[in-house]
Amino acid sequence: MKEVILVIVGGGLGSGLRYWIGKSLNPIFENFYLGTFLVNILGCLLIGLVFGWSLKNQTMAATYTALLATGFCGGFTTFSAFGLELFLLIKEGSYLPFIGYTLLSVVLGILAVLCGIWLMRSF
Repeated sequence: MKEVILVIVGGGLGSGLRYWIGKSLNPIFENFYLGTFLVNILGCLLIGLVFGWSLKNQTMAATYTALLATGFCGGFTTFSAFGLELFLLIKEGSYLPFIGYTLLSVVLGILAVLCGIWLMRSF
């Protein structure tokens, strides 16, 4: 139960920060979402730091992983989890699943957005 609370707290903090950064930076350029872009890259960096620390020291408690990786990074951006999963596929030498997961995630994600918009316009 403690880890669930940490995920909720971390997720709330990450989501709040993502919202603030997006609101502050997205309006700067007309056709480029600077805030979202930076959040995605920073989220990937942060989850890499958390995962790297855990691998290097093998001392990171599950509570810190719940708070930082699952909670904060998950609330900040799910793109960070996607980036980590892609890294793990490359590290394992799973190149075909890497390509499939990347292409399917991006293409189906865009199609799902279009489908959702279409469904809402239809009703």
